[in-house]
Amino acid sequence: MVTLVTGSAGFIGFHVARELLEDGEKVIGVDNVNEYYSPRLKWERNSILEEYEDFSFHHLDVCEYETLLTVVKNREVDRICHLAAQAGVRYSIDDPFTYQRSNLEGFTSVLEVARKSDIDNFVFASSSSVYGGNKDIPYRVDADITRPISFYAATKVANEVMAHSYHDLYGFPISGLRFFTVYGPWGRPDMALFKFTHRIVEGKSIEVYNHGDLRRDFTYIDDIVDGVISALDKPFDFEIFNLGSHRPVELMYFIEVLEDVLGKKAEKKMLPMQPGDVKETYADIDKSRDLLGFEPQVSIEEGIERFVSWYSEYYGVDIPLQ
Repeated sequence: MVTLVTGSAGFIGFHVARELLEDGEKVIGVDNVNEYYSPRLKWERNSILEEYEDFSFHHLDVCEYETLLTVVKNREVDRICHLAAQAGVRYSIDDPFTYQRSNLEGFTSVLEVARKSDIDNFVFASSSSVYGGNKDIPYRVDADITRPISFYAATKVANEVMAHSYHDLYGFPISGLRFFTVYGPWGRPDMALFKFTHRIVEGKSIEVYNHGDLRRDFTYIDDIVDGVISALDKPFDFEIFNLGSHRPVELMYFIEVLEDVLGKKAEKKMLPMQPGDVKETYADIDKSRDLLGFEPQVSIEEGIERFVSWYSEYYGVDIPLQ
């Protein structure tokens, strides 16, 4: 089995690629290693993958359609796991054109490669942000997503609609996965857990939005990887799935757990809600349980401790875990 993983040097892509390789499969990684956050972190993830004999890497932007098509056809790819995208709700307000290129043009490029390559399955990353300000909690996959409140979310809604059109036109199996606040070792430095840990360790204040009145369905990376690989292994005509922990956590409790693990209190700078943000995310995972066998295992307490342990080792910081 040969799987193309786009965004393979990214947080989720790296973990998915590594698990596939551990399972004895062949993986072709593609990533443009952009500078949205530290390229060093991405290259170090990639260096771990390159230790596997069955991994090959192409430093390539998915918008480079002809080159990507050649890569896929030359290697006779069986499945595509499309995780490459410009991430981040807040940055999409500052630079929407980056999202237009990566998330719309890039997505079109990968869809075209898929239809011309006779693949067995196409799995792509969507986001919990598609639910916008939806008041029906927990979020169900059949909820109305026609009113996103950030441009990043709008590109993810567009991806789902684009994917459906390609399935309808060309018939290949497609599954879209709505990820809910993924965290864990080798995570993204722009995400809350990474930022909070770094600033608390450095003795700097952390920014707490909406004065702490937020809830997030934090989902540990290993659980996400299980869901992604299950979707790769089980082709469906066209389906959308929520991948979340189904256990929303109060932001202030999240911070308390982190403080306990670090053995250090955070200086908190309370701020109002940011544009494009939502007060709560909460995944209904009934469909994912039924069709993917998806069952999250890692609690927020265990997940934070695992992340801090990795952070301590990666940065050479002495953090006696509490």
